[in-house]
Amino acid sequence: MNEYEIRNISIYAKRVHDEGLDASIEKEICKKLGTKNFRYEGILRKSIDARRKDSISYIISALVSIDGSLHTDSGIVAHEKYKYTPLVPGKEKLRKRPVVIGSGPSGLFCAYILSVNGFKPLILEKGSEINERQKKVNEFWKGGTLDENTNVQFGEGGAGTFSDGKLVTRISDPRSRFVLEKMAEAGADSRILFEAKPHIGTDRLTTVIKNIREEIINLGGTFLFNTNATDIHIRDGQIHAIEINDETEIETDIVIAATGHSSRDTYEMLFKRDITMEQKPFSAGLRIEHLQNDVNLSQWGKDSRYIADAAEYSANHKMPERNVYTFCMCPGGVVVNASSENNMLTVNGMSYSNRNGRNANSAWVAEIKTTDFPTGHPLAGIELQRQMEKAAYKAGGGTGFAPVQLLADFVTGEKSISFGRIKPSYTGETTMADLNEVIPNYVAKALITSLKGISAKLPFFKASDAVLTGSETRTSSPIRLRRYSNMQSESTKGLYPAGEGAGYAGGIMSAAVDGIKVAEEIVKRYNYLG
Repeated sequence: MNEYEIRNISIYAKRVHDEGLDASIEKEICKKLGTKNFRYEGILRKSIDARRKDSISYIISALVSIDGSLHTDSGIVAHEKYKYTPLVPGKEKLRKRPVVIGSGPSGLFCAYILSVNGFKPLILEKGSEINERQKKVNEFWKGGTLDENTNVQFGEGGAGTFSDGKLVTRISDPRSRFVLEKMAEAGADSRILFEAKPHIGTDRLTTVIKNIREEIINLGGTFLFNTNATDIHIRDGQIHAIEINDETEIETDIVIAATGHSSRDTYEMLFKRDITMEQKPFSAGLRIEHLQNDVNLSQWGKDSRYIADAAEYSANHKMPERNVYTFCMCPGGVVVNASSENNMLTVNGMSYSNRNGRNANSAWVAEIKTTDFPTGHPLAGIELQRQMEKAAYKAGGGTGFAPVQLLADFVTGEKSISFGRIKPSYTGETTMADLNEVIPNYVAKALITSLKGISAKLPFFKASDAVLTGSETRTSSPIRLRRYSNMQSESTKGLYPAGEGAGYAGGIMSAAVDGIKVAEEIVKRYNYLG
């Protein structure tokens, strides 16, 4: 049997609603091939064409098996499955286990590739394992005490665990397919293999993370939770050991710094050890909430009733001073307290796998350039983030309540009195405040200026009763740990900066791919003899 990919199958959403997706696809394949002598194997890619609101369509690529060959054209091509290329170990002898700092997507996939190749990595995670982490986060959201080591930012799975589990990426690296297949194998819905904008959902990520962890352990890896990397020891420009929890020293020649974008204490430790780093721009602003039904109608029109999914949106408004854009859009989601330090407050968005919440939310943020930083110090971006988070905490009354404001009142600078159609989905308590006092003036000005341009494409966006919550500060790392093309630190042999925290990724997928690339460089160079 030969396998072929049938591309550009267009089917109206109403027809799919009436007939079912697979049945509709098989009928269209019959028309394209002019025969029923094939076996339909499934969907390879699926997206929604919403250019015409009166006739929303699904655009499908499907896989079929045929006994014989087909005359191929632009819409029918022979199918080749993606295959991850095995690695050939290097020649340098390595007798000590490599250490991975962080168990987010970058650290987890780096550790997985190292384990598959027999390197038996030691993975350090300052937070708890996933079940304990979820318990602590839920308790915190209900008014409990913040655990500065286990929270939305820290713990098994990294910051992306409490988001939407988005797997969308702008990178075109073939390793992305490997990441998707690994996650599906570990328990994610198989739809991530063909959806144009795949996501797992916070609730399902738990299973995926645990299963990948168990596989790493079965391959010889070791996880140490509630374990903070408090120092690194360098001898003649080479990593010699790593210190954990301010007391125990572990000898190693290789440390992968996959810390995530919020490991401020680790950044400070690395700075003290003269690790080469530099300032990096990031973005900040507010979370904005709309009714999901308004988003659906705007994106899909009346045909939205035929589509089971929740619509997404994105906006990018370019201005001379700085760009404004939406980020981490969570359909049918909630706004969450994403703080990791006491007496500070930052928020994020999160969706569960069913995305059936009443509200849609996204980060509405403006670029912050390094020239906006208070000083030229490499860690000055962290200080700027902290200033906004302290201001948000103060605006919330110093109790952990999140400051909120209606969009119309944010524009005029007036404190809101009551909510309209849209009620905040925030996981804790909220209080009315003027968010112009929470974020820098140049950020607030940029957001307000962008409204006209964004709402020209997304009319729902300017809803006067849209709810804003402050502040969104953890969009990306404000630091980059400089490295060579072989992924090794410019200052220290054996130190490999990886992922979003090191300044080389933005989101689950690109972070995972970056972790894989780091592991590949290590495997190609070394031969582990431990």
